[in-house]
Amino acid sequence: MTPHFLSIYALAAMFVIATIWPINMGVLAFVGAFLVGTLLAGQSANEIIGGFPGGLFLTLVGITWLFALAQNNGTIDWLVRMAVRAVKGRIAAIPWIMFGISALLTAVGAVSPGAVAIVAPIALGFAFRYHISPLLMGLMVVHGAQAGGFSPISIYGGITNGVVEKAGLPLSPMTTFAASFFVNAAVAAILFMVLGGRALMRLRQEIEPVSVPHVLIAKPATGPQIFGDSEAQALSRRIGEEGGGESNRLVAEVEEGNHPDGNLYQIVTLAGLATLAVLVLAFKLDIGFVALTIGLALALWAPTMQKRAMAQVAWPEIMLITGVSTYVAVMETMGTIDFVGDSVAGMASPLLAALMLFFIGAVVSAFASSTAVLGSLIPLAVPFLQGDTGVGAIGFIAGMAVASTIVDVSPFSTNGALVLANAQGVDKQVFFRRLLNYGALVTLIAPVVLWLIFVVVPG
Repeated sequence: MTPHFLSIYALAAMFVIATIWPINMGVLAFVGAFLVGTLLAGQSANEIIGGFPGGLFLTLVGITWLFALAQNNGTIDWLVRMAVRAVKGRIAAIPWIMFGISALLTAVGAVSPGAVAIVAPIALGFAFRYHISPLLMGLMVVHGAQAGGFSPISIYGGITNGVVEKAGLPLSPMTTFAASFFVNAAVAAILFMVLGGRALMRLRQEIEPVSVPHVLIAKPATGPQIFGDSEAQALSRRIGEEGGGESNRLVAEVEEGNHPDGNLYQIVTLAGLATLAVLVLAFKLDIGFVALTIGLALALWAPTMQKRAMAQVAWPEIMLITGVSTYVAVMETMGTIDFVGDSVAGMASPLLAALMLFFIGAVVSAFASSTAVLGSLIPLAVPFLQGDTGVGAIGFIAGMAVASTIVDVSPFSTNGALVLANAQGVDKQVFFRRLLNYGALVTLIAPVVLWLIFVVVPG
């Protein structure tokens, strides 16, 4: 058995192990990079570490830290409240409000499960209160999160665009973003009409005042292993009152849900997010450094608040993404990437080869991490796209990106599991089967439809 096949089998084994057991795939990938790199590729530890994606790491840390700050200071909750108040009795608008909020959160840098974790409890609470289909509401939240997931300043977008740029392929970040947004929006529109949206459009009733609880992206770690016991004390109302500082009072108010909407700090936070988009998109500045700079300015405004935000950075996802990227770098050094790409390119029909890659991305992502799929399968397709296959790189990347993420409605994925966990007033077993059936349908149909739209028609 050749080293190329051994490295591919090792990658497949990582997906299987991470799916069966609660082990971060990034840890598996780092260990795999060490073992495969030293035993099969003859690389030194320094050479393996040289494949670590430092720029991507900085991007992920910067945007997730900035988003955690925005969550903790009440800015995200404020946006949710404003959106709900804007409904003004139009029940049919609620699912679309939740779709839009989820899309906005991921577009500005939230991890997709983080956005769903924030919006799903609110959305499914509305579904129960106003007799909206919980399946409709849950799927609107997930598809909304995926719709915004490939903006140029998002995590998915950063991964995909980084891989494509490194490979020297034609790069169109806005094409990928538009593809993801409009495909998910179209699917949401179909679901809205099929799952009771037409009946909702005939309803109008007074919506009760909504108190949106503060929901953490991830439970912050505290204790001596992180910052010391003083970290937990600094976040308490008692210490805030004793200290008399503005930042301590701000923390206490946010935690109690009494933080006033639209205060100066929240307005400045929104301005910071807008500034991030302008500097990155218009002036081509590095997103990681810009996000950290804006986050630092917000942290200096309320120093106590920022302590918890650092513990809420998406470290598991960052570990996963950087680990897989490091392993892929080892495979690239071994020549495995070229080997696989040349094998796919050598198939009798390039169009069928592209369809096969779409299906692989969809099926694997339905059971494993979409970020891991994006970080590993797109590099495998690079040699195929660099050859004279007649398949356009921009369309293929856009279709591949959507095919690998639209299946996150599966109850085996984090997003689908969050929807299942937050559904109210339903038989969980029945609801699980409905989510499973829909996920299977999307996994079978989406790759074919996306292949036709982005590969066959442009060709």
